[in-house]
Order: sequence, then C-alpha cells, then structure tokens
Amino acid sequence: MIDEHGTAAPAGLWDSIDDLWKWLEADEPTGGREGLLLRMLKLTEEVGEVAEAVIGATGQNPRKGVTHTWDDVQAELCDVALTALVALRTLTPEAGEVFGRHLARVRQRSLGTRGLTR
Repeated sequence: MIDEHGTAAPAGLWDSIDDLWKWLEADEPTGGREGLLLRMLKLTEEVGEVAEAVIGATGQNPRKGVTHTWDDVQAELCDVALTALVALRTLTPEAGEVFGRHLARVRQRSLGTRGLTR
C-alpha cells in the first residue's frame, strides 16, 4: 500500500499504531511530561532487548551459550519499530504524515533519483 506521500506502509499500520497508543493512554500510570519521557525511554529498553537477542543468537556469552535465534532478533527489531511509532504518535496525532514526510526526505537525501523508481 502506498500512502499519499508515496511511501509504502502495511495495510492498517497507522490504525494499529493509533489503537496501541489509545490502549497505552487509557492505562497510563504516569501522565504528563513524566509519562511522555517514560514512553520515550521505553525505546532504550527495547533496543537493549535487541542487543540481548543478538548476543544470545551468536552465543557471545560463554556462560549462557546460544539462548536466542535470529527470529528472536527479528521480533525484537519489530518491537523497536513499533515502540518508536507509538512514541511518535504520543507526540502528534499526525504521526503517519510526519513519518511519511521524514521517510521521503531521508530517501531523497540517501538515494536521490536512484531510489525514486522501482
């Protein structure tokens, strides 16, 4: 699915992000500025879980050995992406538009005209 900014997004992505945001907001134990900061810090926790999964998939901890799979790493990376999108939604109800514009800028800056055709 291509959105109005020419970026690809899975069907229902932003509806799902909005639903997750509403669910979190309804049960938010800490609100206001502190709640906002905690929502942003959740990203650090999720990135740490990616690191743990990579270490576990490669067996880099000799005491533990191989404890994760590359499928676990994929799942943790998805959690990072979802957490970031929900954090963005926390900052603005126009998260999809903000993300689409930013993606278009990064794509143009990185790929130039090479990335505009498929």
